[in-house]
Amino acid sequence: MKRQKKPNEISGISNLLINIFFWIYSALCIIPLLLVIIVSFSNEDAVLRNGYSFFPKQWDTSSYEFLLKDYKQILDAAAVSLFVTVAGTILSLLIMALYAYPISRSDFPHKNFFAFFMFFTMLFNGGLVPWYLVYTRMVHLKDTLWILIMPLLVSAFFVMLLRTFFANTIPPALIESAKIDGASELRIFIRIILPLSLPVLATVGLFQTLAYWNDWYLSLIFISPDGHVNLQYLMYKTMLNVQFLTASPQAMAALAAQGVEIKLPTETVRMAMAVIGIGPIVFVYSFFQKYFIQGLTVGAVKG
Repeated sequence: MKRQKKPNEISGISNLLINIFFWIYSALCIIPLLLVIIVSFSNEDAVLRNGYSFFPKQWDTSSYEFLLKDYKQILDAAAVSLFVTVAGTILSLLIMALYAYPISRSDFPHKNFFAFFMFFTMLFNGGLVPWYLVYTRMVHLKDTLWILIMPLLVSAFFVMLLRTFFANTIPPALIESAKIDGASELRIFIRIILPLSLPVLATVGLFQTLAYWNDWYLSLIFISPDGHVNLQYLMYKTMLNVQFLTASPQAMAALAAQGVEIKLPTETVRMAMAVIGIGPIVFVYSFFQKYFIQGLTVGAVKG
């Protein structure tokens, strides 16, 4: 007669298989990033001859030297990205929470109208030309830092996510007891609702931080060439310039005629730009990690 496995043995095997799966999945996420970092410090000629490798035959920092020749422009673009990301994320969370909280309350008489108004924007928009004209002709935000913040300020999906969290997680009895104690609506929102909503706020804040930091399109559309662009657009423009020079014999011949000998890295500089672009944002995950995990698991277990 076969021995039946005990529940603890089955649970132990399941946990081991789950851990192995996530180890493999984590490695598949980390290994490409590690390869990008290694290639960025590799020699350009070696990369062109032998391809990408975790063990480069020759280490080289020429790609970073090429990018940092105009370090003042990079620092200026990084400062713009940092300001836009921090200010945009804070304002975005505040505005979306202020919108989502009233429509989550069952005693708010117009909650269905405002919820539908927000949901409607997920299905329809005015188009690219009206969107551009509103920001440039009506509110006159072109070539300002606010133009990098305003278009990404509110996401209808995140408003609905916040509304669902407020409605399903915050006990109505808690709000009623605060009212009985004489607390105003603003005091309830600041002292009770926001502290209890840190998991969902951190989750939404992480996605908004990534959206602001990785955005380059708004700088392309609304910021003039001599204006203050963000870091992602600066890296994008640098890559286009490198590709143009390397693909244009006329441009290289013109530089050679002027006595300028230039050897542009292409593959390694592409990886170096990726490292510079993602470097600062990696530290955000350590700040949001605890609340982000709680936000993902909210509602998974009910008491």
